Amino acid sequence: MLDTLVRDRGPALLRYGYLLTGDPGDAQELVQDALVSVLARKARLREPAAVEGYVRQTMLSSYIDGYRRRRRWLGLRHLVASPEVSDDHRHGVDARRDVVAALAVLAPRVRACVVLRYFEDLTVAEIADRLQLSDGTVKRYLSDGVHGLERVLGPVEPAAPTESHLITTRSTR
Repeated sequence: MLDTLVRDRGPALLRYGYLLTGDPGDAQELVQDALVSVLARKARLREPAAVEGYVRQTMLSSYIDGYRRRRRWLGLRHLVASPEVSDDHRHGVDARRDVVAALAVLAPRVRACVVLRYFEDLTVAEIADRLQLSDGTVKRYLSDGVHGLERVLGPVEPAAPTESHLITTRSTR
C-alpha cells in the first residue's frame, strides 16, 4: 500500500511538503518522516486516499511541531550564540560544544526535564507524565536546570512582555 502511495502520489506529497516548508530538502524530510511514522504505526487504512490523508495530516502535525520548536529556539538561542556573525563553521561547532558542556553539568533528571521542555517543547504536565513526577518537581528541576545552564552559558535575557503579561492597575479613589 505504502509503495503504491509513494509511486502514485509521491510528487503530490512533495509539493504539499514544499508548500508547508518552502524548501525542497525540508519537504523531502517531512514526507519521509511522515511515511516512516505511518509505516511504524501500521495504520489499518486500506483506501489509498485515506492513507494519503493520514500521511498529509502527519506531515502537517510534524511541520507545526517543528515550527513551535523553532519559535521556542529563537527565544533560547541567545544562550549559545555570540553577537558577532561569522561565516566560519567553527562558531557553530563551538556553540554546540558549549551547550553539550552546559547540559553535562546537570543532574540526569534535571537534564531530562530541560531537554524535554526546551528541545522537545513539552509542557510541564507532559514532562511530569512522561517522567512520572509531580508538576512541582518538574518545575523545580527546570528552575535548577536554567540556573545551571546560566552558570555555564551566561544569564538568560528576560523575554519581551506579551499582551497577556501586560497588567494595568486602576488607581483607587
